[in-house]
Amino acid sequence: SHFSVKKGAAALGIGTDSVILIRCDERGKMIPSDLERRILEAKQKGFVPFLVSATAGTTVYGAFDPLIAIADICKKYKIWMHVDGAWGGGLLMSRKHKWKLNGVERANSVTWNPHKMMGVPLQCSALLVREEGLMQSCNQMHASYLFQQDKHYDLSYDTGDKALQCGRHVDVFKLWLMWRAKGTTGFEAQIDKCLELAEYLYNKIKNREGYEMVFDGKPQHTNVCFWYIPPSLRGMEDSEERMSRLMKVAPVIKARMMEYGTTMVSYQPLGDKVNFFRMVISNPAATHQDIDFLIDEIERLGQDL
Repeated sequence: SHFSVKKGAAALGIGTDSVILIRCDERGKMIPSDLERRILEAKQKGFVPFLVSATAGTTVYGAFDPLIAIADICKKYKIWMHVDGAWGGGLLMSRKHKWKLNGVERANSVTWNPHKMMGVPLQCSALLVREEGLMQSCNQMHASYLFQQDKHYDLSYDTGDKALQCGRHVDVFKLWLMWRAKGTTGFEAQIDKCLELAEYLYNKIKNREGYEMVFDGKPQHTNVCFWYIPPSLRGMEDSEERMSRLMKVAPVIKARMMEYGTTMVSYQPLGDKVNFFRMVISNPAATHQDIDFLIDEIERLGQDL
C-alpha cells in the first residue's frame, strides 16, 4: 500500500505498529491467502482488524490487487474494504482495461485522483463512500453559525460539515468541465493511448541489448520498470560488485537527463532490487517517436558508465 496508510494511522493515534503489511507476489499484487492468515493471527492476539486497504494501480509497479478475492475475505470477517484507486481508478473509463478493477464495486470506500491518469489539473481527488450519509454522521459538528438549518436553499449543498476540512477549493469543478468537454469516450481514448504507449515501450526494450525488465510480462498499467545495463556491466556475472555499480546507473542517467533538459524518468530501489527506472506514461500527447527518443537518450547518456 501507499505510505499514506501509515501516515493515516499515525494521525489517527493508533500508531504505525497497528498497520499490518501483507505479502505481495512478484508483480506487486496482494496475496489473499496471506491477508486471511494475518487477519486470523491478529484476532488470536486479541486485536480487532477493522480495515483492509487494497490498491488499484500501485505507485511503482502499477499493480492491481485481486479485489474480488479481497472483497470475499472482508465480507467473511466483517472488515471495511477500502480501495486506493488514486492511480488506477481512471481505468474505469476504459472498456478495454476496466476489468482490472473488477470487484471495486464491492468496496466500502474508494479513493480516486483524476489529477493523475486523467490529466485534471492539480489537485482533484475524490473519496467515494458506499453508505449514504456516513460522512455526515461521522464528521458533522452542527456549527449553527455556519450551517444554519433554515436557509432558503437545499441544505445538501452545504458539504463543509461532511469532512474534516471545512473551507476548500471546488476541485470537482475542474473534473466536471473536462468531462463535459471530453466526454467519457474522450477520457477513454486518452487512457487507452497511454496504456498502448506503455506496451510499445515494453515491447521495444524487453529483448533489447542493454535492458533488463524488473519483472516478467507486460505491465498492467503505464508503469514500465527496467534497468539500463551499460556496456561495462553487460559481461559481468551477478555479484555484489555488479549490484553496487548498477545501483548508481539510474541516478546518474537521470541527473544527466535533467542537466540536458531532454527527458526525466523516475527511479527507485524496491526490496532487494537496486535502483531501476520507472517510466510512467500519463500524457496522451506522447507519441511512438517520443518513446524511441527516450530509449536512444538513455543509451546516449549511459554509454560511458
